[in-house]
Amino acid sequence: MTRPTPPVTGIIRTVKVKLDVPTERCDDLHQTKDQFLHCANRAADWAWRYPHDYCVTSYLEAHDALYHSLREETELVANLVQKGIRRGIEATKAGVERLKNGDKTSQPHFNAWSILYDKRSATFHRDRVSLATVNDRVECDYVIPREPDSTPIGTYLLNKEFEFRMSTLQYDKSTESFYLHARMMQAIDESDSSTPQSTDAKHQTVLGVDLNVDGSLAVTSTGAFIGNADEMNHRRREFEKTRGSMQQSGTRSAHLAIQSISNREHRWMQDQLHRASNLILEEAVTHGCTHIAFENLTNIRTRMGGVKRFHAWAFRRLYQYVAFKTEVLNVGIRQVNPAYTSQRCSKCGYTHKSNRRSKHRFVCQKCEYELNADYNASKNIARKLVKQLHSGQTTSSGGAPSQCALASGTLNLNGDFNANSVSEEEGESTDKPMK
Repeated sequence: MTRPTPPVTGIIRTVKVKLDVPTERCDDLHQTKDQFLHCANRAADWAWRYPHDYCVTSYLEAHDALYHSLREETELVANLVQKGIRRGIEATKAGVERLKNGDKTSQPHFNAWSILYDKRSATFHRDRVSLATVNDRVECDYVIPREPDSTPIGTYLLNKEFEFRMSTLQYDKSTESFYLHARMMQAIDESDSSTPQSTDAKHQTVLGVDLNVDGSLAVTSTGAFIGNADEMNHRRREFEKTRGSMQQSGTRSAHLAIQSISNREHRWMQDQLHRASNLILEEAVTHGCTHIAFENLTNIRTRMGGVKRFHAWAFRRLYQYVAFKTEVLNVGIRQVNPAYTSQRCSKCGYTHKSNRRSKHRFVCQKCEYELNADYNASKNIARKLVKQLHSGQTTSSGGAPSQCALASGTLNLNGDFNANSVSEEEGESTDKPMK
């Protein structure tokens, strides 16, 4: 019998290192930044349709609509165009969530100096980095201190146990210097008893996922609303109507037609679930998560009102797709008991059924915290796994708390909030008033 692959998690660290950029190539990086932000702003311009229409929050839709034109408008490599589009869409998602919460906001706009690089647009070495620009690649040496051992550069950047992940290039105008915010990750095999528990305990970040039979198919603790359960329900109802009318004829041709439609329907559903699983994983990777938490799917039709057989199938299949893909991303996945996750306030902890005002609205009766009910539940699901991970830590000091991944940072069990260090990735709103 083949043993299952043990889950793998990782320690995430971001190291700021100054780059020695050849003087004659500085302008290439500035032009690359201008074109990268152009892609992000074009994506935000295209996606932001408030108040006249629904904003587009699907990266795939934006990619299909903008990618080819942006490749022609810019001199960027494909990966940087895609990263720019994704930045615009992520900022739009954040703006839509603020609108849903009743907060005032406006169309995202990017002007802060930054470019996102990953292993397709950059080649990371221990002493230098090669960056794609509008004019071929530029190779820059790291400015490394004389005694780096006690610095983050020595501990993480130069440490071969840490590998490079997606990183951010920034520019300090006051000193006219370029800095790479290198994101480093050390993979940890949870089944390896030789791994120090104290190291693993300090850096476990959980992405919570709430599943729904209507509205968004999945909502994450980072504020991503993924998939369209309403559309899936509509397609399913139309299929049932068609199948019912064809079954009345009882002919063989009708039977074959039903089978053909069923196959198309099944392929369409699987494609939607694959897309949703990819977006969930993107959220986990973007926010440096080591774990993804789903609610326990056992007997879900009995526990959740309105869940039909095809919903239960879709939830299980989505979980399977995510679980399969996490194996190559160093991300663990677990299911937690969903009891009271829809009634508990994710801010103050007060739990009462009256907190759930409507299907999609949550208002805490104690602290008056108000937000989307599914988003609230996803944060509670993340917290449940954080508690499990924290209770399993066995260091002499009791272990440092694990943390939940939120839209703007992380939160541990003690209520300590840590904001994202690179805030411009979420975009900046213009000063234009909403109509």
